[in-house]
Amino acid sequence: MNRTFYEQVYALVRRVPAGKVVTYGQVARALGAPRAARTVGWAMRACPADVPWHRVVNGRGAVSPRGDTPGEWIQRDLLEAEGVEFGLAGCIDLATACWDGI
Repeated sequence: MNRTFYEQVYALVRRVPAGKVVTYGQVARALGAPRAARTVGWAMRACPADVPWHRVVNGRGAVSPRGDTPGEWIQRDLLEAEGVEFGLAGCIDLATACWDGI
């Protein structure tokens, strides 16, 4: 994938409203690259400050671990501040929280 793909990812993620989430796979499919969910993740790691990166979660509705950084806790805090609820297993109910504008 090239930089243009990253820019397409950023443009789409910027449209996700507060209180809603999308998955890496949904973003990839929406951009016509259904096997590029991992590339969407790489794009999110390098995203500009104006991209609401925290609104992209994995296919289980969970925040993906980021090694030894506090990123996953920051992401969860940001989502909860927007009204996104996490279940006991640490997952978001995608049936209710997923943005349907994708």
